[in-house]
Amino acid sequence: MRSSNPVFSRRGFSRDNGYAGFNTAPQAGYAQGNPYAQNPYAQNPYAQADLQYGAPPQAPVTTDRMTMDDVVVRSAMTLGTVALGAVLAWALLPVSTTSYGLAVGSAIVAFVLAMIQSFKRTPSPALILGYAAFEGVFLGVISEMYNSRWSGAPFQAVLGTMAVAGATLLVYKAGWIRVTARYARMGLAIAMAFMVVMAVNLLLVAFGVAENGGLRSFGPLGALVGIVAILIGAFFLTLDFKQIEDGIAYGAPRNESWLAAFGLTMTLVWIYVEMLRLVAIFTNND
Repeated sequence: MRSSNPVFSRRGFSRDNGYAGFNTAPQAGYAQGNPYAQNPYAQNPYAQADLQYGAPPQAPVTTDRMTMDDVVVRSAMTLGTVALGAVLAWALLPVSTTSYGLAVGSAIVAFVLAMIQSFKRTPSPALILGYAAFEGVFLGVISEMYNSRWSGAPFQAVLGTMAVAGATLLVYKAGWIRVTARYARMGLAIAMAFMVVMAVNLLLVAFGVAENGGLRSFGPLGALVGIVAILIGAFFLTLDFKQIEDGIAYGAPRNESWLAAFGLTMTLVWIYVEMLRLVAIFTNND
């Protein structure tokens, strides 16, 4: 199963040097059409020794395998870099045409770095942290812009993003959401349809066919679209959680934790930007 997150969608964690990527990991509910359903550890080279004893695979004992601590530490570093870039941009770049230009430029650089990393076979901490820094500058400028018009909107958006991430993790760990192949297909189809509609809307706005942002207006329709976008972000998170969980279970290389951090950061940035717009819409309608 692959996430729509660019980091995960191309290949998931690597299979280089004999490591098992979790795109072949067994998933709950895959009995239909799953050739490994009768032997769920068939594609995991680390499970073979355990299968002869009829036991599930054990946690890796070597230090070159990814652990949850690795993912947490790398995610904290990446998100911390985003936060630092945002704070510095907010403090040093006053709201102006120049700062808007820098925000756009930073967003473009962040996008380029993200695409380069997405097509690399191995994670590059420098690229990932560079992406985080430029993304932080972009977020800092637009957050200051929103705050200048809707005071407190960035703080509320941060709280909202944390709430969405926490709630998504809670329902995932509680088993209320089962990340199955059907779930992934349906969710990705909805996400792709959403992106196509947003691209068409952008073109209509650019050519003056749709006014006031079209579907992205600051009215009830814009609020509905924002809620859908946040739900799609939460869907991305469930795929990321599952892939990270499987990567740890099947002994992905330790440096792959950088990819996990990168993917989570991109998803959380998506949710924050949409939450920022949503807060502004509700504040605007008060």
